[in-house]
Amino acid sequence: MTSLRETDVLIIGAGATGAGVMRDLALRGISSILIDRSDLNAGASGGNHGLLHSGGRYVSADTRTAAECHREADILKRIAPHCIDDCGGMFVAVEWDDETFARRFPDHCRDAGLPCKELSTDAARTREPALPGTVIAAYAVPDATIDPFALVLGHVDHAIHLGDSAYLPHTAVDVFEIANGVIEMAMCRDLRTGAETRIRARQVINAGGASTMDIAQRAGCSDVKLLYSKGTLLVSNTRISKGVINRLRVPGDGDILAPGGTVSLLGTSSVTVPRIEDNRPTVAEIDHILAEGTQMLPVLETTRFIRAFSGVRPLLAAPDAGGNARRASRRFLLFDHEDQGLKNFVTIAGGKLTTFRLMAEKTADLVAARLGNTAASTTSTTPLPQGDAIRWTEPGLAARDWYRRADPSDMIMCECEMVAQSAVDDITADAPGAESHMSLKAIAQRSRIGKGACQGAFCAMRVTSHLYDTGVYDSRGGLELMRAFLAERYRGVRPVLWGAQLPQAELAEILHCGLAGLDLMGSSTTGEPE
Repeated sequence: MTSLRETDVLIIGAGATGAGVMRDLALRGISSILIDRSDLNAGASGGNHGLLHSGGRYVSADTRTAAECHREADILKRIAPHCIDDCGGMFVAVEWDDETFARRFPDHCRDAGLPCKELSTDAARTREPALPGTVIAAYAVPDATIDPFALVLGHVDHAIHLGDSAYLPHTAVDVFEIANGVIEMAMCRDLRTGAETRIRARQVINAGGASTMDIAQRAGCSDVKLLYSKGTLLVSNTRISKGVINRLRVPGDGDILAPGGTVSLLGTSSVTVPRIEDNRPTVAEIDHILAEGTQMLPVLETTRFIRAFSGVRPLLAAPDAGGNARRASRRFLLFDHEDQGLKNFVTIAGGKLTTFRLMAEKTADLVAARLGNTAASTTSTTPLPQGDAIRWTEPGLAARDWYRRADPSDMIMCECEMVAQSAVDDITADAPGAESHMSLKAIAQRSRIGKGACQGAFCAMRVTSHLYDTGVYDSRGGLELMRAFLAERYRGVRPVLWGAQLPQAELAEILHCGLAGLDLMGSSTTGEPE
């Protein structure tokens, strides 16, 4: 049976930009339905190092993008401080780096309006003890890190609470019904159940990230051209630095170390790939990133890494880039598609996580004008609320909450991150995208489940058991969802299996294969990627 839903705006893509558009429209009194073929942050918005750019990385090549990053980072620090670790950052050059490039860095920062303070090598090493004695130049910049999951959850949750808006995960557009230059209907399908939904919207926004080109082509538009750049990152088991450490050179691989709560993320790489599906980390990439990173931070040579992951950057394909992702612009572009014969279709492409709010504002400005809504955007000044069900991505919060409750019946599900069953219950009841049979992967995206050193070895089984006990799961499908989650975690663990991580993996194999018999189960039929 096919259902029908009507709304002012259909937004395709539940990354940071799509969620940002949803909230911007809701603040103007415009209803929307946000859909994603997977879940929140399934693409580049969830596959990054969480760096809230000061703009320093781009000052030498793109002053405009650098200035834009700096302005937007300041706005996000004001409106969403609970999503941000305002840890600061620095750019450092080591003895084999280009001294001329390093000397010009302050001038480039001045041109972009970016605060930059020169540090002596002793001051730099006092601030970041992991830096080597080979540092020849260092500059402090206002870098920070941001939790993209808390950010997106907060935007979607706020939009839903503001009015008549909804979020539908695992929902893909099969066909656009177009007549007289207008998308009259979007034929959508739930990828888990196969159920069809017809969505009638006055305006349709394509914020599909790496899928924007494909979505635009489905609507008959050929003007969106993207370049796909795969980036790989490594996650350490401890926090190595107080703030962000950037290599002071022309942007390359393995030249950023960003703290992420109790861990650090090292990266990234840039490999042009023909398809968005080509996003698995490889051992060769890991070796290359580590070789580059240890020049800046020798401590990385003996650091325990618990995971690697990759994401695909959807970059605007520029003629002068020549297929080189490092040379491709980090700017964004808004397509109104009127020259393609469509009056109610918009695509927002390119950009960065740091500039998502501005991207959303420009998109909402165009759509609101088409709808005759004259309200101005208020996202630059309206604080982002933090609800109970969307706060569990913050490192350490679950532990503090558990100790505060002092409830012996509130069992710990994840020992690495101290996530209790009460947090799981909050998520399955009220988090955006909460489902009747919520997958373990979906819960992990809304919490710290599976993000510790054991990468889900214990908590996957405990959470799954709890979900059976509470009636969330009532069939073999729950075990399949656990298997899919563990397969996805192992995909990231496999490239970093050396040293202390090897016995950890052997223990996980004993638990999952020997005890739970997961190696005897068939392939997942849930639609979740493995």
